[in-house]
Parts: sequence; structure tokens; C-alpha cells
Amino acid sequence: MSTTVFREVQRFRQLWVWLLILGVAAIQWYGWVQQILLGQPYGDNPGPDWMVWLFWVLFGIGLPLFFFWLRLVVEVNDEGVWLRFIPLTRLTIRFADIERCEAVDYRPLRQYGGWGVRGFNSNRAYNVSGRQGVRLTLRNGNVVLIGSQRAADLALAIDSRLDP
Repeated sequence: MSTTVFREVQRFRQLWVWLLILGVAAIQWYGWVQQILLGQPYGDNPGPDWMVWLFWVLFGIGLPLFFFWLRLVVEVNDEGVWLRFIPLTRLTIRFADIERCEAVDYRPLRQYGGWGVRGFNSNRAYNVSGRQGVRLTLRNGNVVLIGSQRAADLALAIDSRLDP
């Protein structure tokens, strides 16, 4: 049984993200109420009822629920660093594969194109918010950036387990 020495769960909490998501959902709800409940065609070129239902389920209900459920879980235990971007992906990095670890300030939009699972295979970021993280340089030359609200603690937890 491995002992967890660091654990952080991050969610999308930025106001602008939720305003965008809820704005899209509100438009879908409005269209659904107008066309399905009130029986009045929605828009200048209304789609069929099945399409209104589909968009309402996907974007009026599904999109907000997906972002509510979406989270980045970072764990450091005896085996390595575990990243889970629930429900999308997971990654395990063994300590033996890490060459260097450092807490960094970075620019998510400029360096990675935003938040989420971003970048290319050799330079990938897992982040949810903020501008702080831990950059892991792996022995194979790849770089993994882990966004964190507690970057110094995360770097210390990883660095203390690396072979000198």
C-alpha cells in the first residue's frame, strides 16, 4: 500500500468560464422552452423539435454537468506522481523517470494555449487555473507541467523523493 504525501483536487472555478458555460446553457434552455413548451418556432430558421431536444440535452444540461464534474487530481505517493483529469485522462509518472522538478510561474494562454490538457506530446500541461505549477523534465526529454495552487508544496513532495 503506497502512502500519499501530497494530494490536490482542482476544479474550474473561474467566473468567466462559468459565465460562458451558463450563457450557452441559457440560450439552449430559452430555445427549448420557446419551441418545445410554448410551441413557437425558435429563431428565423428553426430546426426540427428533435434537434432542439438534442441541443438542449447536450449544451443546456450536459455541458454544465460536464464542467461541474471535471477536475484535476494530483497525487504524489511512494510510487510516483499520479495525474487524473477526470473524466478525460490519467497519467502516472514514476520517480525514476523524472530528471528535474521545479516550481514555476508560467503563462497558460501564451505557452500552452489555455487550460486543460494542453500542448504536444513532448511538452504537455495539465492545468485548471492560475499561473503557478511544477515543471517536470523527464529523462526521455519530455516536459510535463502540472498546474497547482500549491506549487511549492507539490515540488517539495516530488523533489524529496527523487534520487540525487
